[in-house]
Amino acid sequence: MSVRDDQLDTLKVGGKDYDFYRIADLPGIDHLPYSLKVLVENLVRNIDGANITDDHVKALLDWDPAAQPSHEIQFTPSRVVMQDFTGVPCIVDLATMRDAVKELGGNPEVINPQVQSDMVIDHSVQIDKYGVADAVEQNMDIEYQRNGERYQFLRWGQQAFKNFRVVPPGTGIIHQVNIEYLAKVVMSKAEANGNALAYLDSCVGTDSHTTTENGLGVLGWGVGGIEAEAAMLGQPISMLVPRVVGFKLTGSIPEGVTATDVVLTITDMLRKHGVVGKFVEFYGEGIASVPLANRATIGNMGPEFGSTCGIFPIDGVTLDYLRLTGRSEEQIALVEAYAKANKLWGDATDPDYVEPQYSEYLELDLGTVVPSIAGPKRPQDRIRLSESKEKFEATLPAYETDKTVQDPIAVSTEFRGDFDIKNGDVAIASITSCTNTSNPSVMIAAGLIARNAHAKGLKPKPWVKTSLAPGSQVVADYLKAAGLQDDLDALGYQLVGFGCATCIGNSGPLLPEISEAINANDLTVTSVLSGNRNFEGRISPEATSYLCRSVRGSADETRSAPPARRCWRPPGSCPAPFPLSAWQ
Repeated sequence: MSVRDDQLDTLKVGGKDYDFYRIADLPGIDHLPYSLKVLVENLVRNIDGANITDDHVKALLDWDPAAQPSHEIQFTPSRVVMQDFTGVPCIVDLATMRDAVKELGGNPEVINPQVQSDMVIDHSVQIDKYGVADAVEQNMDIEYQRNGERYQFLRWGQQAFKNFRVVPPGTGIIHQVNIEYLAKVVMSKAEANGNALAYLDSCVGTDSHTTTENGLGVLGWGVGGIEAEAAMLGQPISMLVPRVVGFKLTGSIPEGVTATDVVLTITDMLRKHGVVGKFVEFYGEGIASVPLANRATIGNMGPEFGSTCGIFPIDGVTLDYLRLTGRSEEQIALVEAYAKANKLWGDATDPDYVEPQYSEYLELDLGTVVPSIAGPKRPQDRIRLSESKEKFEATLPAYETDKTVQDPIAVSTEFRGDFDIKNGDVAIASITSCTNTSNPSVMIAAGLIARNAHAKGLKPKPWVKTSLAPGSQVVADYLKAAGLQDDLDALGYQLVGFGCATCIGNSGPLLPEISEAINANDLTVTSVLSGNRNFEGRISPEATSYLCRSVRGSADETRSAPPARRCWRPPGSCPAPFPLSAWQ
């Protein structure tokens, strides 16, 4: 008998019996961090006597917080989630495998993902149209024209492969769709014996910010295409058992401070501490005051910390979010019962709670966080909002040359009329990103600011390209229901799409007249955005990203803005747009 057989037990939830692997009574489980308990369950459930053995489980249970990583394990994700840029090649490879099997005389339909694999199309939508009522519709039409052939292929893939679903463009950003709809926290599946097996949700993704799901208690992180493809085919991921940094949160977030300010502060602290190759786990009495949307914001920034993950345990806040997002009461009851039965419940006030041991410790009183921005060009360049003006004035000269014209430049446009622009002006102002634009507190705050600005007769300058690209359709619903979208519209922040947009560099072109003025006069113009990838030249080749209300991407990453993704066919000759069926 192996540990796998010994730990198989039954959990009764709502009158239904579930098989599950009980880890709560394994020796040494109590002192383990939540994230390592997840790995223990994963190993126990997947013991095969070859890649994963009882010895691997024992070694993990004997984890020494002070030791350096040396023990290798095989982690088997329960799901794979992909964005379109990196996910399409994975589906191409599966299609190629089918061709190869067919040529060898076999049945090509045996080639399928072995675990649930979802692709969310969010990376390709570009902001071509803005500042008009139907901007989102126009941008979607252009998107289908540019990428019609790719969408035809993906539609075929969704019909041809089992365990593969496509979430069409215009739905939301991959990480928000993941936590709102795809993530289960605790999964279940029918077994050959007719029973249902309950097991922990875990997920790797082809986007570095897959760690957003860590806020929901789901262990996972971003991987490369080859690793994702292997995971889709049921292959485990080899990894060293990491050191785990315990990040204790105390107090509560002050009025006027956003989740973005919190995550910038945490990023600053963890970058200085050094967490590359480590897990970060949040604990302490302060986490109970952190809403799930804020937890997701913090988890999202794992790549900015440099850590593999930044995870919160399952607790009452988790259940509240599952209920808020329409999960069934049966599913919510299963999550609670499973977490408590396996000592995964993270409520520090619970009488059975045992504080885990960690390799390293940090602590933050949430009440000490102050408003901040990130800039000019790296995630760790955090600036207190109160210091932003002087920092900007000190930085601007570094971007000037002998050819830079300091006097205002007259510009005449058909779209925005006549105006003058000058060195240092803001050219792009965009509400977009997976970190912030699905967080209700942040988005409602943006809407209220727009309402106050509208009431006072304020408007953005005519040379500013304004846009609103939320991470979820739910955002559009509650902004409209609150009457705040009208105020945003009045300021030029009409909906332009549901996707990464400006944050990934898909800000689209500036007006030709503005672009000409910038280049002819060597002007430095800036972008202000809620997005995170504020690397120099990424948001726009013509606009620096000095002022960002959040950060994203690895600290050393520098890349130019990607070119517009265009179909090779001449304009107007692409296949007509068609609706893609979404996941069910």
